[in-house]
Amino acid sequence: MEINIRPIGRIKTPFESGKWIPIQSSKSDVLGEVIIKEEFIDGLDSLDLFSHVILVYWFHRASPLKLRVVPYLDKNERGLFSTRSPSRPNPVGISIVELIKIEGNRIFFRGADMLDGSPLIDIKPFVPEFDCRSDANSGWLREFLDKKGQSYLADTRFQGE
Repeated sequence: MEINIRPIGRIKTPFESGKWIPIQSSKSDVLGEVIIKEEFIDGLDSLDLFSHVILVYWFHRASPLKLRVVPYLDKNERGLFSTRSPSRPNPVGISIVELIKIEGNRIFFRGADMLDGSPLIDIKPFVPEFDCRSDANSGWLREFLDKKGQSYLADTRFQGE
């Protein structure tokens, strides 16, 4: 089976490197912008009726695949799939961001946590009734999420060349 993914646009953020970038969009107030390719503008119709959207993008500068990593917020090595490390077999990122406005082929949002120039693969509306799970747990991350004063900024451990 062949899978072909082609970008539908690019994401613009102030982040040129992975150092000190927010590690999750929910921990970011940073503004960003998506530039959609002209051929996809019609697909933006009615998206502005949602308060939040899910951006699906490619970690274009991630380091090579590692099946065991020491993730942010932890000092212990973990299996890749129990983390959100960008060093993946298919380096796909997702971020739920607040939609500020859409102007033509430009989407303005709050919650940037991706590098400038990240290729955008898809956009989906965030629907709380579908996307939130009140019975979900945070696995090994729980102990770190409860810490007062926890920093949610990255270092460069997963940034490629």
